[in-house]
Amino acid sequence: MNIKYDKDGLTEFQQLVEGITPFSQDKCHFKPPVKSRKQLIEKEVHNQADSYFSDIYQPLLPITGPMRWRREDVDTMELKRLRRGDYIPELLLDLHGYRQTEAKLELAALIQACVQECQLCCSVMHGHGTGILKQQVPLWLAQHPQVKAFHQAPREWGGDAALLILVDIGDQPHRR
Repeated sequence: MNIKYDKDGLTEFQQLVEGITPFSQDKCHFKPPVKSRKQLIEKEVHNQADSYFSDIYQPLLPITGPMRWRREDVDTMELKRLRRGDYIPELLLDLHGYRQTEAKLELAALIQACVQECQLCCSVMHGHGTGILKQQVPLWLAQHPQVKAFHQAPREWGGDAALLILVDIGDQPHRR
C-alpha cells in the first residue's frame, strides 16, 4: 500500500495541519440578555401568582353571612378584631375592571408588598359586577400561605364589595 495515497487520507491531513496551533476560546458571544430589576420583580410576582392561586381548589368558606376565613393556626380573636375594624388597612387594591389573570397578579403583588413594607392589614375591593371576582378572590386568598385571615370589610372600607386581609409578615417587628 502506498503511504502517499492511503484510503482515509490521514497522512495527507496530518501533513496539512502540521504547524497549526488551535485557537483558545476566551469569549462568549451569545450571552443571555441582562434583565432589568422591574422585569425580575414582575416575573417573581407572576410565578407566585401561578404557584399559589389555583382555580380548581375549593376551600371551605361560609355560604351564609359575611365572607370570612382564617387559617387553622390563627386565633379566632384575630378574625373578630379584623371584623370590628381594629386593624386599619394601609394598602388598598381596587380590582374594578380587571380580568381574572390580571387580578391574580395584582393580588400576589399586594401580598408581597405588605410583607416587604411590614403592613399587617390591607384591603381588596373586588366590587359587585358580575360576581366573578367577588367569588374568586376569597378562594385565591385562602390558598396563599402568607394570608392569616380575611373578612368582609366594614361599610367605610367598601362593605360587601371589599375584603380586609390580615397578612403574616413573619418575625419582623411591626406597628399596631
